[in-house]
Amino acid sequence: MDFKKVVIQAFSRSLYLILEYDGVEEPVRSLDIPDIDHVRVHPKFLHSNATSHKWALGALAELLDNSMDEVCNGATFVNIDVLKNPKDQTKMLLVEDNGGGMDPDKMRQCMSLGYSMKSKSANTIGQYGNGFKTSTMRLGADVIVFSRCRGKDGMSPTQSIGMLSYTFLRNTGKQDIIVPLVDYEKRDDDWHQMERSSSVAWKTNMDSIVKWSPYSSEAGLLEQFNFMFDQGTRIIIYNLWEDDEGQLELDFVTDAQDIQVRGANRDEKKIEMSKNFPNSRHFLTYHHSMRSYASILYLRLPQGFRIVLRGKEIEHHNIANDMMMKEEKIYRPQPGPDGVSKDPNIFAAVTIGFVKDAINHIDVQGFNVYHKNRLIKPFWRIWNAAGSDGRGVIGVLEANFIEPAHDKQGFERTAVLNRLEARLLRIQKNYWSSNCQNIGYAPRRQKKSIKNSEDNSIESSPETPKQPCVPPMMAKPSMVVQSNDSTRHQNSAKLSLHSNFEVVNSTKKPHNNGYEKSGECILLQQPRYHFSISSSNCNGSGQSNTECNPNKKSSDGSEDIACSSLLSSSVLNDGLRQSPVSVESDLKNMSCLRSSSMKMGAESYVNGLKALDFGMHTKLLANHNKTLKERIVTVEGKLLHDLKIAMQKNKELTEKIELLQKRLKDADKEQETIVTIFLEERERRDAEEEKWRTLLKVANDKINKLENFAISGIKSELQ
Repeated sequence: MDFKKVVIQAFSRSLYLILEYDGVEEPVRSLDIPDIDHVRVHPKFLHSNATSHKWALGALAELLDNSMDEVCNGATFVNIDVLKNPKDQTKMLLVEDNGGGMDPDKMRQCMSLGYSMKSKSANTIGQYGNGFKTSTMRLGADVIVFSRCRGKDGMSPTQSIGMLSYTFLRNTGKQDIIVPLVDYEKRDDDWHQMERSSSVAWKTNMDSIVKWSPYSSEAGLLEQFNFMFDQGTRIIIYNLWEDDEGQLELDFVTDAQDIQVRGANRDEKKIEMSKNFPNSRHFLTYHHSMRSYASILYLRLPQGFRIVLRGKEIEHHNIANDMMMKEEKIYRPQPGPDGVSKDPNIFAAVTIGFVKDAINHIDVQGFNVYHKNRLIKPFWRIWNAAGSDGRGVIGVLEANFIEPAHDKQGFERTAVLNRLEARLLRIQKNYWSSNCQNIGYAPRRQKKSIKNSEDNSIESSPETPKQPCVPPMMAKPSMVVQSNDSTRHQNSAKLSLHSNFEVVNSTKKPHNNGYEKSGECILLQQPRYHFSISSSNCNGSGQSNTECNPNKKSSDGSEDIACSSLLSSSVLNDGLRQSPVSVESDLKNMSCLRSSSMKMGAESYVNGLKALDFGMHTKLLANHNKTLKERIVTVEGKLLHDLKIAMQKNKELTEKIELLQKRLKDADKEQETIVTIFLEERERRDAEEEKWRTLLKVANDKINKLENFAISGIKSELQ
């Protein structure tokens, strides 16, 4: 086998192209096998494939996802930092973690296109096997990976180095994607080369890595493993991309503890606003700041796991903490042919509220939609109203039943997503119309269709809102005028209501003073009465120019009651549905009604029927008071819950402080012991040195005596 063929085989084996058919994985054979057609992947594909990431911070978040998935393998941190290229002093991007690492086989799978072991697991974020390649190539032209893996199932520990370099492929004129990889195996407490094919192939791969990586020797490459312990992965992206002005797309200078982006994602006005509105800071800065984006990237951070950015830990932030007047809604997707399971436990808890800075009327709104703990749609703006409607309303939910796109910056446009979007829009509109007046906006008129759809906890198709049922009645206009103002005579409504309410079900018993409830209908069971009702001419003192005469008889023999205020069916009883006359007009004329009722006295009752129910206003106030009390109880419960959590955290911190103090005392004692031992050892050494000095002096004296004796003997012989 000639040298050229050996080199070709080594490079072909360094790249695995995995194809999956019905769950069966078959690697494409090496490129030197004759008479077999195969797909060739040109190096330009790396660059074109990376354009699926339109946002640099989204690409960097892909690498954080890989480290987050390593929590199950013992990862406790992921570190993002900036390094200098030893060869040309340019900036390099570092992403490292102390997870389980990758053995030689997994390293080759990681470098392969379309391969992902995570697609078999329901608890991991990555699914497509393309995130590492697209994200690293989106950030820079080249990447080198160092990974160390503990030995499992009796296998020895291994460490591997792999380089995916667009610069190397382009400058060497390669027509296929070649990935140089070298492996080491630990035997007898020392690392030895692992030769998968031949020593020549291993040496060729190492020479390529040394020439095109930031490190000029094998020793320099191996020094990177000194940053790891028994396991971990260290990813270094170099030759970072530049913008049209020749500056790096990633900004490492503006903030020494952050990584920011230049260009369209950076808005200086929003940056200045974030200083004045701290509760809206993430909405205003996540587009350009990695620290801001990473703090909200995960809904829950695993216990003991840290994200460190340029030497400073990123503080995890829950967007729900930026809300006030919070409400929670439950959304249950409908099962159907579009892939949603019939499991009743599949739902999304939607937390919605006003951002705490909403009182300043800044344009902040949108839903933050998470998928499997990962933020996919930050501040998704669903309601694009022409005016100020919807402003200040934000929400948080985790929807695991919709499928994210490959770049994890959006969702696949499916019927499931469309129904979720429509429901979130209804939730936001209903919340806004109910609460906008509490932060300084004009009250909105709440539509019954929105309210009815909001009352359903389970999603349903849009339907025509149910109309309330009113008792059958006939309204006859009357020309009787009791006011001297001719203009009011023309504009006032005077109704002669001939009420003859029939009982729908004769077997039902009367309810609530002659009213009977049937579904949404409330029917009146009373004898035939004639009500002559005119608009009141009420002055500021509450006096009326008209009178109520319950003893007046009508022409048909029924009793005629002439009242001083316009009555609606809701005034007759607070359980009766609203007639065309609004309740607001009744409340405005309440003072007139009250003065008229004093005139009527005990005569306002006819056969047990109360003509004017003045308790309606009291009941409305009582209901409002009850609602406020319930809100107070809810807020107190939440505050108590937060207080318990704070006390628990305080207790844990106190215990940690005590533990650290104890360790510090133990360390002080250990230090004192070491110092004592050192002093004793030093005294013993000084004594030993003094002893040897004395012996050396005696020996020197003896040597001098012997020399003198020898010299004197020689002289005597010569004489």
